[in-house]
Amino acid sequence: MVKPTLLVLAAGMGSCYGSLKQMDGVGPSGEAIIDYSVYDAIRAGFGKVVFVIRHSFAEDFISVFSKERFGGKIEVEYVYQELDTLPEGFSVPEGREKPWGTNHAVMMAAKAIDTPFAVINADDFYGADAYRVIGDYLSTLEGRSNSYCMVGYEVNKTLSENGTVSRGVCTVDENGNLTSMVERTKIERNAEGVIVFHDLGEDVALEENTPVSMNLFGFTPDYFKYSEEAFVEFLSAESTKSNLKAEFFIPLMVNRLIGGGVATMKVLSTSAQWFGVTYKEDKPQLMAKIETLIEAGIYPRNLWE
Repeated sequence: MVKPTLLVLAAGMGSCYGSLKQMDGVGPSGEAIIDYSVYDAIRAGFGKVVFVIRHSFAEDFISVFSKERFGGKIEVEYVYQELDTLPEGFSVPEGREKPWGTNHAVMMAAKAIDTPFAVINADDFYGADAYRVIGDYLSTLEGRSNSYCMVGYEVNKTLSENGTVSRGVCTVDENGNLTSMVERTKIERNAEGVIVFHDLGEDVALEENTPVSMNLFGFTPDYFKYSEEAFVEFLSAESTKSNLKAEFFIPLMVNRLIGGGVATMKVLSTSAQWFGVTYKEDKPQLMAKIETLIEAGIYPRNLWE
């Protein structure tokens, strides 16, 4: 049975959080969220982790998340996302400073991955069950193409107590496959205790168990070729040329392939609770939750001893 690969998107600097939060210690022995992600992936049968980083902080990042850190329990590789990593014939538009987005980051790993793979954000704590669920599914996809998956979290398990959040709200058919994913912003629990989003000019309620994407996707390697083709179209579009902040997001690519009937995406359920550090105020709460998981025996007090 094939061992899937974990692709960690770690090239972004957290604008809301205000620091390189991918390297920030949240565990009792200084573990970062990334440490828990890799630990959970190893337990779930992943055989390799690929980090997408930038040259500007590569030395610091690799000094922390070195190949030796994980005790030889998983193969480690680093790839780089830079603004000027573009297809032949394209150049960075004058005045463009913003990175090209999450799906551009995924594309950077094309030469490093030849197995089914999961994509995660470096600064999201997904939970052990989520890795088990997606790892089990990906391990069945060897030799297959156009069969993707994602972990769908219940929206009530993805909120922050310190501000609104943005989530990809998913619609799922009777076979458990994704039919659409719409980014909703300013999601929170209102004064009446109802989960709502505000981005349509009014409060729109969401059911507690509405599945949402936390950017925990599973793909087979054919996804890279589709992405390369779509990225050329994205860069060529007038809407991109006129917008120096336009980004090539994973959900854009997923909706393109699902909507075009090219691929299917199974929405996998998990019992996991998402934790994150969208805001600085989230960190002490995350640390307390990790301590609770340690006391429950889910994690050792020192992950890599």
